Amino acid sequence: MVLSFRDQFRAVVVGSTGAIGGAILQALQDDPRCADVVGLSRSTTPAIDFEDETSIEAAASDVARGGDVDLVFDATGMLHDDIASPEKALGQVTLAGMQRSFLVNATGPALLLKHFHPLFSRHHKSCFATLSARVGSIGDNALGGWYGYRASKAALNMILKTASVEIARKRPHAVCLALHPGTVETQLSAPFAAGRDLFSAKASAGMLLDVIDKADSSKTGTFLAYDGKEICW
Repeated sequence: MVLSFRDQFRAVVVGSTGAIGGAILQALQDDPRCADVVGLSRSTTPAIDFEDETSIEAAASDVARGGDVDLVFDATGMLHDDIASPEKALGQVTLAGMQRSFLVNATGPALLLKHFHPLFSRHHKSCFATLSARVGSIGDNALGGWYGYRASKAALNMILKTASVEIARKRPHAVCLALHPGTVETQLSAPFAAGRDLFSAKASAGMLLDVIDKADSSKTGTFLAYDGKEICW
């Protein structure tokens, strides 16, 4: 239950067909204080396609017809696919892999911020939360590797921080958060989860919503883990 938003708040979950996004969507659907939650992905109507900015603009316009939005949760992200996978050494870095990582992990969320933040109210709490990753921390990087994923998540963190400064000028109650969900049982993490403590998507979603609930405008532009602790940039 998210108590710090206005009663009967509205929410949007982008990447709602993924494990974490689906769990966030379900939690909000189960919250009696949430009047409306819209799930968006490449397979919904309207659809979100990061390779087509007009699809993001159209989805935001569609959502805007229902009034102000209080929460936009961006659950998109990519660690590996047919084009990109975590590199163990510089010799494995490819142009196509880097471009794919930055499109999904940085450029796409930037476009979501561009088109969805105008739906936030100027008068009460709103939040844009995006899934970052601890490996996107430059200060915490002691192992190396994973060039595309690390760099694109670090770029996402900078985009989020920069947007938080701009958005606060007109929407002083807005909160922009980069969130590390922990290692979650998903297709994204499955090949790399050996030996790690795993959260279920439902457990991770509950913790992330609790972090969002406790964050006010003084926390905007911060990088937080699932337990609410700040992660160094």
